[in-house]
Amino acid sequence: MAFSIRPAIRDDAETIFGFVRDLAIFEEALDKVETTAEGLADAIFGPSSVTEALIGEIDGKPAGFAIYFFNFSTWQGKNGIYLEDLYVSPENRGSGLGRALMRRVAEIGVERGCGRMEWSVLDWNEKAIRVYDGIGGAPQTEWIRYRLEGETLTAMARGDV
Repeated sequence: MAFSIRPAIRDDAETIFGFVRDLAIFEEALDKVETTAEGLADAIFGPSSVTEALIGEIDGKPAGFAIYFFNFSTWQGKNGIYLEDLYVSPENRGSGLGRALMRRVAEIGVERGCGRMEWSVLDWNEKAIRVYDGIGGAPQTEWIRYRLEGETLTAMARGDV
């Protein structure tokens, strides 16, 4: 089984959307997927995109993906790289593709002068947590993640809260 990793292109949007749906099913959150393949194509490959993606292939067929973007650390005075999503199809888990996708994101971060790489994992995803612990990832237990979305985001933007 030979795998390769390449930058995603706009023509990969349908494949990425399929992986996003599969990931949402795995995370028991398919009802939260609001986008379409075209929406992803515009968001990832459009002129104002801040997001990039990789496609992992096994024997020339898409088997997983990674989506990442750059953030900033005021303390380091450097960009960081944030791994938004990492997914390998169930039949290809254990092949090393997930680790290779993470490694490529880390390489991109180092190539571009990033001071750190970050990602999130659901607290019940014990297999992924073991992998992340095994590569030297350090959970950031001192931080609580917050989110505004939907109507609460709109209300904040309007100044209603």
